[in-house]
Amino acid sequence: MKIIVTSIFVQDQDKALAFYTKTLGFVKKHDVPVGEFRWITLVSPDDQDGTELLLEPNNNPAAKEYQQKIFAGGIPATMFGVANVREEYERLMEHGVKFTMAPTKMGEITLAVFDDTCGNLIQIMQK
Repeated sequence: MKIIVTSIFVQDQDKALAFYTKTLGFVKKHDVPVGEFRWITLVSPDDQDGTELLLEPNNNPAAKEYQQKIFAGGIPATMFGVANVREEYERLMEHGVKFTMAPTKMGEITLAVFDDTCGNLIQIMQK
């Protein structure tokens, strides 16, 4: 068994799609209408057959509350691996991304946390 799709709740699918592709650099894999929303998945440009990230609308009250509470608690919704956290931090800062935690070394890893502008904190990590 392996993870093939994981999701993140977003307030606005179009805004999330733009941020995750144009700013972060993910590649759109699927964009299929599903009622009033869409099944939008993204993949890493380096692993286009790998795990997909679903941009899940937070229109369900439970989803919205969950998203708001983990954000308010400073808890990242997910984590992305990067080759160099400090370089990625600088690149994203140049694109206007707001960080809640600058690159911080913790033992064998370095972490940073940013606001995805769609209701989530996202952690990036370098081993």
